[in-house]
Amino acid sequence: MTNAKQPAIQVQNLWMSFPGKQAGEQIHVLERINLEVKAGEFVCIVGPSGCGKSTLLNIVGGFLPCSQGDVTVEGQPVAGPDPRRVFVFQENGVFPWLTVQENIGFGLLKKSVAERAGIVAHYIEMVGLHGFERAYPRELSGGMKQRVEIARALAANPDIIYMDEPFGALDFITRLKMRADLVRIWQSEKKTILFVTHDIEEAVQVADRVLVMSKRPATIQNIINVDLPRPRDLDSRGYLATRDEIFAAMGMSLRIGESEAEAARPNGAHAPKPQGLIPN
Repeated sequence: MTNAKQPAIQVQNLWMSFPGKQAGEQIHVLERINLEVKAGEFVCIVGPSGCGKSTLLNIVGGFLPCSQGDVTVEGQPVAGPDPRRVFVFQENGVFPWLTVQENIGFGLLKKSVAERAGIVAHYIEMVGLHGFERAYPRELSGGMKQRVEIARALAANPDIIYMDEPFGALDFITRLKMRADLVRIWQSEKKTILFVTHDIEEAVQVADRVLVMSKRPATIQNIINVDLPRPRDLDSRGYLATRDEIFAAMGMSLRIGESEAEAARPNGAHAPKPQGLIPN
């Protein structure tokens, strides 16, 4: 468990490069990355498409070694994936041959049948899947499948959850609902969450802090505190001001209440973009 006095996640002077197509060529993706996430904190990472957000998350999660720098989680250097920390991805990861309750209980096979059943029932209720215990993934909507993934992650009782655009493939209304539900669950469970998203609206809705990355080779250019009460009023001046502060950090000037689409076409010359999405 995390010592209350130490960060749950700490990254110091991290650099990351990949070999290019030409001999000796190096593609620099990340440079001078420094960040800390406190235990129980909900932190989002945003930035331009292709800047290395997912790469950074995979390094912190132990799936990629960095080129240079130090990554410690719960006071220990990251040497690889750890069962105390779990990933939830955008791509659906539920097992199609297992039912909802079997998917959620997959990581609990060492527990007794009764204990496993109790844990699974608890998280099925928490994510709103009561009545679908025996359903297979093919019988579920995209949002319901993501609920299964979140329940499975929580059932394993990790210290930290890494989430890589988990709602990116969902429709707008389902995303809004899933964000609200995730915040409710996080407030109940108090897990540490590091969450990558390309959607600024989403980041402001869920996060305690938002880390804004620059273009590649990316560094963290801004850290913005989201000091707003939950559940968050998406029309409040505080919400809109925080959203617009992040847009400004991304090099986009918005007035409070103005949508990204409106800002993108001052003379009607540009096609509107979906509100809240960082342009490619």
